[in-house]
Amino acid sequence: MRRRHLLAATFTLACLGGFLTAAPAAAKFHRQQKLDLAPGGELLVEAAGGSVTVTGGAADGGTVVITSTRDDIEDRYSFEVTSEPGRARVISRRRGGWSQGFGWNSSGNLHFDVRVPRATRVDLKSSGGGIRVSGLKGNARVRSSGGGLRIADIAGDIDASSSGGGVEVKQVSGDVRVSSSGGGVDVTQVNGNVDASSSGGGVHVDGVGGKVTADSSGGSVSAVLAEGNAAGGSLSSSGGGVRVAIARDTRLSIDAYSSGGSVSCELPVERSGKQTRTTLRGDLNGGGSVLKLRSSGGGIRIDASGG
Repeated sequence: MRRRHLLAATFTLACLGGFLTAAPAAAKFHRQQKLDLAPGGELLVEAAGGSVTVTGGAADGGTVVITSTRDDIEDRYSFEVTSEPGRARVISRRRGGWSQGFGWNSSGNLHFDVRVPRATRVDLKSSGGGIRVSGLKGNARVRSSGGGLRIADIAGDIDASSSGGGVEVKQVSGDVRVSSSGGGVDVTQVNGNVDASSSGGGVHVDGVGGKVTADSSGGSVSAVLAEGNAAGGSLSSSGGGVRVAIARDTRLSIDAYSSGGSVSCELPVERSGKQTRTTLRGDLNGGGSVLKLRSSGGGIRIDASGG
């Protein structure tokens, strides 16, 4: 299996449902406020409606810009923005309780655009739209029940979940824990460990330097391990097949079983125990940490990366 085949299901921006659309050009509501946030501080965002974009890079302080195509948006939502050097908060709430304002486009493309110092930790939540985060040096906790997530260029750990769309994560120096019940999950270029799951689509992981745990009940699972990654892990799917690409000189112990198809392997695994068309157990280059592969929705393929 070639790398391009393994990643053929990688998500495009359009697959994430268009939640990353910039603030509306014809905004009728526009509010901008400076943030007194020092590097090393924390940003908290709780958005009851609308999408959120958080970008790191400000030398000190920061800004929040709230826009909407509805000129009556303040009749529907309240906005609270507070900040001090150690912490900034951006909160929106629906007026009149959750039952009000659920009509089509009731939020009027409400969007929160926040710029903060790169050295900022973030805790972000949206119940009305997707979230995009980039350019931060700090841990990020991200939750959305109204859209997908796109997270990139993070020097820290990621804890993210979405019930409203797919999730895309790339260029992370720490560990990643991510889940979606509203779409697929795509994770690339992670130095640490990855724990990724989806009940709404496939899970696709590429270029991970640590232990990989990937599970899907909504689609296939595929992974390309970074060169030198011998941490092992577990890949499983009940919604499709499982594919993994491993460098030929990696030391791993393979434990693969499929009840939905056959197991194929192009690497020189020294097999042990009883072998069948649907089972493969053995050591690669003398063995090491265990890589467990399971599928009840399709076959399992083990290929050499770069081949």
